[in-house]
Amino acid sequence: MQKIILFLVFLYSTIVLSQNDQLAQNYYDRGEFEKALLSYEELLKVQQGNSIYFQRIIDCHQQLLQFDKAEKAIQERLDKYRMASMYVELGYNFQLQKNQVKAELNYKEAIEKIKENTSNVYSVAGAFEKKVLLDYALQSYQLAISIDPRNKFNYQMALLYGQMGKPDLMIEKYLEEMYENPQNSVMVQNQLSRFMNEDADESFNAMLRKALLVQVQKNQDIFWNQMLSWFFVQQKEYGKAFIQEKAIYKREPESFSNIVNLAELAIEENENEVASEILTFILENTQDLDLQIYAHHYLISIRISKAKNTDYAAINAEFENLLKQYGVNPYTLSLQRLQAEFLAFKMKMPDTGKAILQKAMELPLNKFQVAEAKMELADILLYEEKFNQALLYYTQIEEDLKNDVLGHEASLKAAKTSYYKADFNWALTQLKVLKSASTQLIANDALELFLLINDNTVADSTQIALKKFAKADFLLYQNKNQEALVQFQQIVKEHKGDVIEDVTLLRIGKTYGQLADFTTALSFYQQIIDNFPESIYRDEALFFSAELYNKQLNQPEKAKTLYEAVLFNHQDSIYYVEARKKFRQLRGDSNL
Repeated sequence: MQKIILFLVFLYSTIVLSQNDQLAQNYYDRGEFEKALLSYEELLKVQQGNSIYFQRIIDCHQQLLQFDKAEKAIQERLDKYRMASMYVELGYNFQLQKNQVKAELNYKEAIEKIKENTSNVYSVAGAFEKKVLLDYALQSYQLAISIDPRNKFNYQMALLYGQMGKPDLMIEKYLEEMYENPQNSVMVQNQLSRFMNEDADESFNAMLRKALLVQVQKNQDIFWNQMLSWFFVQQKEYGKAFIQEKAIYKREPESFSNIVNLAELAIEENENEVASEILTFILENTQDLDLQIYAHHYLISIRISKAKNTDYAAINAEFENLLKQYGVNPYTLSLQRLQAEFLAFKMKMPDTGKAILQKAMELPLNKFQVAEAKMELADILLYEEKFNQALLYYTQIEEDLKNDVLGHEASLKAAKTSYYKADFNWALTQLKVLKSASTQLIANDALELFLLINDNTVADSTQIALKKFAKADFLLYQNKNQEALVQFQQIVKEHKGDVIEDVTLLRIGKTYGQLADFTTALSFYQQIIDNFPESIYRDEALFFSAELYNKQLNQPEKAKTLYEAVLFNHQDSIYYVEARKKFRQLRGDSNL
């Protein structure tokens, strides 16, 4: 019974202390320093060693210009606990009174205490940092190192140099920290990434690049090749990263996984030339069956993306040779799916594509592989305008993999199927859920389609224009680009001035771009830029125009102007980061 009573008393006192702590904090946050002071003094009586309560008391005295009381409290705590950091507090109290002489005397006294015991550096340097007395904090760390070189404060000193606006010294210390303590590499890389992504000082990237190149040249440790590869990946310069990864692989063949990861990044960023080079290297240097099939899958995907009708027979022959070489089995499912898609959408042979997938589903597949095969089959059924059959398969995948990315992808495709068949209400119902999907790409696509349907339904309850637009979009899905263009252009003609006009112009521009008619594509983007200043698609028109000038027409100055327009006028655009990178490259920043 006595134990229960003691427990209840302890619990009550803890609750009361917590409430008083919160009350004091509220007073402090609202600037009611007299009330906060009284509250913190009461709290400190209960927990005399609590440094947070003590610091709040000193802050309150100083805010109330009660410097004598603050000095007395600091001195009493110094006498009682002999804490070296209290000299920093004393010095700062004098500094607030414009008495720089006494302030510096106490700061020097605090630093002297490090000579007596180097462990004092933690509290002293920390106190200086809190007061933003960065030079003194730096001196504290440097003194501790000079006394005992085993003391390592690279990370802390790097942070200080960063705050002091000395990026070269910050980089030096961060690199030393990573080299000496590789387990801290991720933490340091996160800090470096923050500076690499800052708008203000692009020269930081050039400094970091130079520092890493110097280390690679003077030090044979592959750590520096790894760091340089990491740097190039952050800059999305995958070709240069690959050069470093090959150098690492020659000395450490077990590092092959990094090359595979680099290939995946290049594929995601549609850097097809670099991706092809990396994938070819993988094929030449691995005996791993899964990796070989992975490389072949993406190499042939890249080939398909650039192929003309006259190339199709040779590509299909390559599929046949690969499946003969590796066999029709669960390991080659990705090749079977890709061949089925190629036959249906490119060679206009959907029945042959479906037969491949139906045969694949007879193999001993796991549930994810079954879902992948069903998804491809549903895609082909949708291509054939068999909407209900496609929806059936998409729904099955949703049910089987509710919390998986494949399940979300199937949900999005089901919503698009409803959209294509002009069942807009049901599409909106599905898209509302998908807007908050954990996969950002799916969430973005869902939001874009939701806004398209919703905005045009509000503007036209009959949905006449939207139905035409959905039909044209479906023609694009079927790879019938010319027919889609006719439909889109009819919409522009018949619905000029309607809400749907700007997005229709965007679709036409993108379609001409895919057909390599870049001049016509630009003319449609320009109509959006000139005539729709408030359009939510204006940033896309600017960015896609810049991409065409930059990548296809070799007119970098025009591209730079358009990228810049995205930066200045569309900071919330999903293309903002990429536009900034391309703008800087064209400006010459990456060559500094």
